[in-house]
Amino acid sequence: MFNNLKIVYHQGKQYIRNTATTKVPGIFRGRPVISTEKVNETELIGLCPVNAISANPVSIDMGKCTFCGECAKQFPNKIRFTSEYKIATNERARLIVKEGEDKLVEVNPKTVRSDIHRVFGNSLKLRQVSAGGDNSCEWELNASNNVQFDMGRYGIEFVASPRHADGIAITGPITENMAEALQICYDAVPEPKIIVLVGTDAISGGIHAGSSSLNRSFLDKYPVDLYIPGNPAHPLTIINGLVDLTRKRK
Repeated sequence: MFNNLKIVYHQGKQYIRNTATTKVPGIFRGRPVISTEKVNETELIGLCPVNAISANPVSIDMGKCTFCGECAKQFPNKIRFTSEYKIATNERARLIVKEGEDKLVEVNPKTVRSDIHRVFGNSLKLRQVSAGGDNSCEWELNASNNVQFDMGRYGIEFVASPRHADGIAITGPITENMAEALQICYDAVPEPKIIVLVGTDAISGGIHAGSSSLNRSFLDKYPVDLYIPGNPAHPLTIINGLVDLTRKRK
């Protein structure tokens, strides 16, 4: 017991009491903010390897952004990344941050399917599908259920079989080799069911966008219920996104 007390004294409490209000280290890159300062937009856009930055007005698409931070390093007065980790949303357009705006990225309760709150408000089981992922988002999904973040306290857990799931959480850009497996998994999930995209690769294809090795036709068939950006997505982003989707905050 004495050794355990020494660990607590030196490291502090590892358990996160409130996942909606806790702070993250300053090195974390969350929601970007773009000022109205005039810069060479052509040079700024050319910095981004995934075409996440657009002009007129200058904007950053967090569904494409790899959060490398190079744009903020080269244009520190134009772009900065905050430590705001609550950036998941149910509307794709809300992932686009425009210059001169400093507003939260949130789930729009008005456009959440009515059966989601009713059916999954107290319990949600997801089958995770790594559709060509690099294991980074997969690790973060796993970390969401560890003793520090403890997503299970909200009744949200991952299950081994799609037949026991309420929906699927997709990571990776969806490669050709995983397209059929993804479809089979989705078909095995009973109705009603949800689709969650976790990470830049899943949302837009990331650095692999446009590759002939991808087959993202699955996303053309069904509506996506939640977009969780990040490269990889942070456990706090994952947890808050799923909680905001499935229930109304008190």
